[in-house]
Amino acid sequence: MKPTVVVGMSGGVDSSAAAWLLKEQGYQVIGVTMQIWQDESEDVVSENGGCCGLSAVEDARRVASVIGIPYYVMNFKDDFRKYVMDYFVKEYIAGRTPNPCIACNRYVKWEALLRRSMEIGADYIATGHYARVCRMDNGRYALKQSATAAKDQTYALYNLTQHQLSHTLMPVGDYTKDQIRAVAEAAGLPVAHKPDSQEICFVPDNDYASFIEGYGAKVPPEGNFVSTDGRILGRHKGITHYTIGQRKGLGIAFGEPMFVTEIRPDTNEVVLGRSNEVFSQRLVCRNLNWMAIEEPKEEITVRAKIRYNHQGALCHVKVQPDGSAVCEFPEPVRAVTPGQAVVFYDGEYVIGGGTIE
Repeated sequence: MKPTVVVGMSGGVDSSAAAWLLKEQGYQVIGVTMQIWQDESEDVVSENGGCCGLSAVEDARRVASVIGIPYYVMNFKDDFRKYVMDYFVKEYIAGRTPNPCIACNRYVKWEALLRRSMEIGADYIATGHYARVCRMDNGRYALKQSATAAKDQTYALYNLTQHQLSHTLMPVGDYTKDQIRAVAEAAGLPVAHKPDSQEICFVPDNDYASFIEGYGAKVPPEGNFVSTDGRILGRHKGITHYTIGQRKGLGIAFGEPMFVTEIRPDTNEVVLGRSNEVFSQRLVCRNLNWMAIEEPKEEITVRAKIRYNHQGALCHVKVQPDGSAVCEFPEPVRAVTPGQAVVFYDGEYVIGGGTIE
């Protein structure tokens, strides 16, 4: 008998197809939807949909019924609030721009779900991510980019541990999105043509600043826009409204495009500069996770992505005695943003990555 795998089912086409593919391959498949939405009001949860809402549960349950697998809803609200929402708010207030999906993947979808799955006797967990798990010649587990560059999701998964990767299946990584929709349609899955959710699931209107205010946190007040040489240019609405590289929505006109180049929580200032001032050749990152290789003792040359939709750029990485890493880019890169991840690649394989400091 093939091993047992718990598939995290969000009610979308990708995770639904993942469950069907694994069942076809002979695995003992159990479907699980992770209940992470905080609001108890059914109307609110249903409205917000995404991978958290009641509609997700209903869709996943219908899919599980069609495939013929057991299906459960597991409560991960506390983990989600602690590792994702609290973190998201804290980072924005500190003047950084977090990536909550990376935190959710590492601490909720993997750590919490894997622990719960193994407690009930499963051997693996699986998701509908566009990525592939492989074992390197050196014995380490790593992520390989998906068959379709347009949907590749390895960037948001760079900090999974060796233990997590060794118990993870990602069957969707070998397909394009169109192929996955075709698989779902051929299997008669009711979500074959369901649109993808785009926003951060707990901020459905993309208004981060309002979410942070409503979260009960002490929100930074209005302050000064300043130039890179220290001149006061005007007033900003509060640092939680801005991110590095932002041009629109500044609420102030200069007669030429101006961009956010730095956020200074200590002085409550937002620094604005011209487009050439948004580029840099160096960054420092911390909280490193090494995947395809052990921590390198010497400088390594990689392709580094500094945001999800960044193509990647040539980069020299040197780990420092304190565990951080200095990354030097021969060609300047645009909008290096503290709080975001920098992820290192060797060809199609994830070498590792860290949080931009």
